[in-house]
Amino acid sequence: MAIKNLITSAKKDVPVRREEYDPFALFRHEMNRLFDSFFHGFDIEPFEKRFGGFTPNVNVVEDEKEIKVTAELPGMDEKDIDVSLAKDSLTIKGEKKEEKEDKGKNYYRMERSYGSFTRMIPIPVEIDTDKAKAQFKKGVLTVTLPKTAKAIKETKKIPVKAE
Repeated sequence: MAIKNLITSAKKDVPVRREEYDPFALFRHEMNRLFDSFFHGFDIEPFEKRFGGFTPNVNVVEDEKEIKVTAELPGMDEKDIDVSLAKDSLTIKGEKKEEKEDKGKNYYRMERSYGSFTRMIPIPVEIDTDKAKAQFKKGVLTVTLPKTAKAIKETKKIPVKAE
């Protein structure tokens, strides 16, 4: 057996920059991750799902004129979503409430699920806040953040040369 097979790799736990800067949210996430890894293999539902939290997938795309943020929020209504823009960050908050009721001849089933989330996305350039807009369509939130003329002017494209 090779020696490298005896040494476990710690690459899974390499710290990465997260989009959330709320220390309490980070602490909760780390505690959930710790318990999930401890109970891994016992066929138990992850802690984050059990206690009502979820983290929607978020995509951030930047081009010369704007930053576009999309978030997958299936099963939510626009009234349950809060989008706010600060000087250097975009915050998306929401709460999901879902009830399923099923009545049969000999049974009655009611399932309820809920959860809240907060995603904070750092914005590295100056944004024209008056022209920012958010649209929600078919479970996908799209936030468009146009850059200011100053931010567009300050962006310098650097050509890449091959050797």
